[in-house]
Amino acid sequence: MTDQQHYDVVIIGSGVGGGSVAYQLAGSNANVLILERGPVLPREAQNWDPEAVFCEERYKCNDTWYSDGRPFRPGMFYFVGGHTKFYGTAMLRYREKDFQEIEHEEGISPAWPIQYADLEPWYAKAETLFGVRGQEGIDPTEPPRSTGYPFPPMPHEPVLLDIEKKLKSQGLKPFPMPSAVDYGSGGICQRCENCDAFPCKIDAKGDAEMKLVRPALRSPNVELRPGVCVERLITDDTGKRIVSVEVKEGDKQYTIHADTFVLSAGAINSAALLLRSANESHPQGLANSSDVVGRHYMTHNTSAIMAVHPFKINNTHFPKTLAIHDFYFGDGKEGSEPLGGLQLLGKIREPMLRGPLSYVPKFVRHALASRSVDWYAQSEDLPHPDSRITVRPDGAINMHWHRTNLPAHKRWVDKCKKILRGTGYPIVLSESFGTEVVSHQCGTIRFGNDPKTSALDTNCKAWDHDNLYVVDTSFFPSSAAVNPALTLAAQALKVGHHLRTEVIGCD
Repeated sequence: MTDQQHYDVVIIGSGVGGGSVAYQLAGSNANVLILERGPVLPREAQNWDPEAVFCEERYKCNDTWYSDGRPFRPGMFYFVGGHTKFYGTAMLRYREKDFQEIEHEEGISPAWPIQYADLEPWYAKAETLFGVRGQEGIDPTEPPRSTGYPFPPMPHEPVLLDIEKKLKSQGLKPFPMPSAVDYGSGGICQRCENCDAFPCKIDAKGDAEMKLVRPALRSPNVELRPGVCVERLITDDTGKRIVSVEVKEGDKQYTIHADTFVLSAGAINSAALLLRSANESHPQGLANSSDVVGRHYMTHNTSAIMAVHPFKINNTHFPKTLAIHDFYFGDGKEGSEPLGGLQLLGKIREPMLRGPLSYVPKFVRHALASRSVDWYAQSEDLPHPDSRITVRPDGAINMHWHRTNLPAHKRWVDKCKKILRGTGYPIVLSESFGTEVVSHQCGTIRFGNDPKTSALDTNCKAWDHDNLYVVDTSFFPSSAAVNPALTLAAQALKVGHHLRTEVIGCD
């Protein structure tokens, strides 16, 4: 091993968490190194080719993980910018009540150690950085805001305008889905059909590379090193401080030293890295004296729903402009449990149906896709200590997803189907997502106020180590029922500010 130069801060991962911290440290007096295991995603014709993205799985990682012994290839993407290179641009705040304890049919969604008000100004900053388009005052569960959205919402296309009217006629309160897209006057978005689950080859998507990492790299104190995989964190003899990371870059292995380390590899990989870094002082893995690292794994209970009209072609290009939260906390009746949210998906096309509907002739898949309006039903997945990420003897990741809240999710999907039939679509099909879909992974290194029951404090610093911060969705105590990206960005910006002002000592 060859030791590389010493840095003030090493950030492991270049997604929303790591990118937000790097953004906050840009221009400070700290030498900052971002390590990313993947490359910069190439801008190429295949970015917008559903055959390449969905059938050939051109950009999906080649890892083999295990689900209780069954091998599978996870839906992970290792590129500068992380999963946001492929996300659907949805940027929603957690509801104010999501930070409080909420009773569900199958258990409790625990309270966070911080309140919504603690993150509200950082939510506003994140919305500005990502260029979120939305409209306040319509979502019935919208939390209090100190500012409006920085940009007006994406306008509905004709098919969706008609659906919005029919939803309102049912007494519902549909609202424009907040979306991070560079659209409108001076924007570069072409309003194409290749956004949700596709990388953007013209860089119009508000992802972590475009909005956080690239701006940070304009400062000479921030360096990015792609293609570098961190294999292990090394502590000093006391076990209290991280002194270096062992990395692999192609065929080379070497060590990088730093004063402060920020782990932002994603909830699953961050937990696995801490477990793989076990030593004599920390035989259960780093940051794990509480035995919570790897536990409480959550992703959302989600289902894709296709509302089909046999005689109507849906020629919508950018459909992710509408959402419904009327039943997010229940149906309003006393004692009713939360159900979840419903939002539009990107436009489904025939290659995307080839896997789940492989037994259906191609012309039927094409007919379904061309006539469907596509939705995403989302319910909360509750934390359970046996829902767990572990590391096998060969170093591979094993997942045991102890699924919760499924009866409530089924009721929500059934209610969504009834709502969508009420918009004039007589055929409504649904398909739930399984273990391989890890887009909304969270909860494996939870933060809290008690080192006996959490791994991190409210600044995302490990209780067990003086200079280790974990800043990705692993710190989430609960998953709520909205997309996690904006909440992660808000907390990561807050942590980055703390590092800049309190740890590095830069104004």
